[in-house]
Amino acid sequence: MRHPQTSEPTDASIGASGSPSMVAARIDRVPTGRFHVKIASILGTGTFFDGFDAISLAVVLSIVVSAFKISFAEAGLIISAGYVGQFIGAICIGLLADRFGRKKTFIGAMVIFALLSVACAFAWSSTSLLIFRMVQGLGLGAEVPIAGTLINEYLGRKSRGRVGVLYQSAFSWGLFFAPLVALALTSTLAPQLAWRVLLGIGVIPLLVAIWAWFALPESARWLAERGRHEEADAYVSKMETEATSRGKVLDEPEPLPAVAHKPFKASELFSGQYGRRTIMLALLWFTAYFVIYGYSVWLPSLYVKVGHLPSANSLLLTVLIGIVVILVINISAWLVEKIGRKPSLLIGFGVATAAGAYGWVMTTTFGDTSWQVLFTTGCLIALGISVPAAVLYMYTAELYPTRMRGFASSSASSLARLASVLSPFLIGPLLDSGGVGTIFALLGGFALVGALVIGTAGIETRNRSLEDISA
Repeated sequence: MRHPQTSEPTDASIGASGSPSMVAARIDRVPTGRFHVKIASILGTGTFFDGFDAISLAVVLSIVVSAFKISFAEAGLIISAGYVGQFIGAICIGLLADRFGRKKTFIGAMVIFALLSVACAFAWSSTSLLIFRMVQGLGLGAEVPIAGTLINEYLGRKSRGRVGVLYQSAFSWGLFFAPLVALALTSTLAPQLAWRVLLGIGVIPLLVAIWAWFALPESARWLAERGRHEEADAYVSKMETEATSRGKVLDEPEPLPAVAHKPFKASELFSGQYGRRTIMLALLWFTAYFVIYGYSVWLPSLYVKVGHLPSANSLLLTVLIGIVVILVINISAWLVEKIGRKPSLLIGFGVATAAGAYGWVMTTTFGDTSWQVLFTTGCLIALGISVPAAVLYMYTAELYPTRMRGFASSSASSLARLASVLSPFLIGPLLDSGGVGTIFALLGGFALVGALVIGTAGIETRNRSLEDISA
């Protein structure tokens, strides 16, 4: 039965229906519909371009190295600089999401990384490119966790895992299309122009920011927490009306006991049960993204430098791995609801560990550094580590209350940025010295740590309300 509404609601009825506990209860029993599709379309488009831009420099790195006459170690510094910016942006802008709302901070992040994309396209030296990528990272680092937080706060408990993971695939679609677009550009334009056009495509999110300004709703959970009950009630009522118009019968909401609102303090992330969760998530994010950026940033260059493939063929292999990633994400969306978050993460880290071991044995014990071995290893690493990549944003948002969810999600994901700084910094010199076996051993070792962490400290959240998990 649809949540009752009167034609002229009183202040008292609005306050009750728009209270944090009632808003959460009402959202949890609304099935996914057009309201959710609109939110996912706006946020997903932004997340797509975040993924696209995050990998765009990597897929043309060998061209940039040649254009500026720098070493792979110096190129690693440029990659790392972008992730330093993302680390800072995730923490600082993520903090603003809990204070000023998810919508405004999402738009701000989009504007920053769109405008700096243009600056990167016109970089005149390796130093200027390094600086522009660092500043651009402020927006890139904040956009995905903020978007993930907002969409999770509008999903019901029965579909949150599946829909949340499928939404997150937008980032991977961006990773997938970047090498395709790069291949098209390098095939039709001079190399010196192709990489600049590729980076300049990142200006498109400016249009997404304008779209979001007019069409993206603020989080009803956040509004209710901030005492803006009437606005929260209006958004949830719109969801309910849309669902009932499709013939859906909604159960009566069963709100959790009301909990007095208290202001968020950053120290809360490191105290009590949240402190334990923060440490666990920090390790999961760091290990997962050390592996993710370790293989995705450097694998195209490994094909060229170690496997002796032409750049065009290297991009084709990168596209094939992108297809594997997309398939894995769709499987993960089913897994998280069927077997749960913890087992899914454990499987993903375990497969990546085995893949790293395979690459290390093949390249060191057997001395086989052919592109076939490099591709097989990269494909297997992608097969495993794509599960954490798809699940962690949703899983992180589930483990904290609304008052700190934005900052907690951004802070946890900032460890991914820190790993992304360290990974290129360590792997670049290894690539220059030909230590490909050591690279795979390093990636496999970090995946093993992730498997041990989720296996011993993971919390299962399947089919539970956000308020119940974070209580």
